[in-house]
Amino acid sequence: MVLAAEEYRRFADAVGGLAPEAWTRPTACPAWDVRQMTAHVVGMAEMMAGIREGRRQQRIAGTEAAAQGIAFIDALTALQVRERSGHSPERLVADARRAGRRAARARRMAPSFLRRRDIGMPQVVQGVEESWALGYMVDVILTRDTWMHRSDIALATDTEMRLTAEHDGRIIADVVAEWAQRHGAPYRLTLTGPVGGTWSHGTGGEEIELDAVQFCRVLSGRGSGSGLLATEVPF
Repeated sequence: MVLAAEEYRRFADAVGGLAPEAWTRPTACPAWDVRQMTAHVVGMAEMMAGIREGRRQQRIAGTEAAAQGIAFIDALTALQVRERSGHSPERLVADARRAGRRAARARRMAPSFLRRRDIGMPQVVQGVEESWALGYMVDVILTRDTWMHRSDIALATDTEMRLTAEHDGRIIADVVAEWAQRHGAPYRLTLTGPVGGTWSHGTGGEEIELDAVQFCRVLSGRGSGSGLLATEVPF
């Protein structure tokens, strides 16, 4: 939850520092420019910040997903972007700060018995359906999602992504741990850059060297990878 609160702050700071022309830049998510991606992050934070808003978004997205024959998450993110289509960059930045604080607090307060429950919607990773506990979504995925979109926006706007070992390094180390658990093979991984490091398991495995942020982008599907780098990790 410390990482969650900090990531919301860093995302708001990142978009708050953008030049006016940067908001229309295309991103790695083909359907979204920078403003639309920010609208999604704000909408997701607002969904987590309050039970009533969360239920409202889930109800509408569930109905639209069933009617259109699309995945719930696609309907949900489309709703978040659509409902903020008229919001100015200034409003989105202010909303990111406000909703981020509230979402971090609400996520922290989620009781353990709820964290153990299944979210009730199968998630597909590399063509395989998985059952996720709410705790995995609340404690891990929502922070990774915001972090990855901050990376997307930095890349789209040619701005520097703020990276520190105590924050970003911990997020990346968690990604590495899940990646290693998912493929289960021996490896030696060297991640470069200001939040890099070295990890290994077993002997005689694949040796990989890559920039730390790019490693995460590849595993998220934002780049192509072969060998062990073809193992996806959800963001």
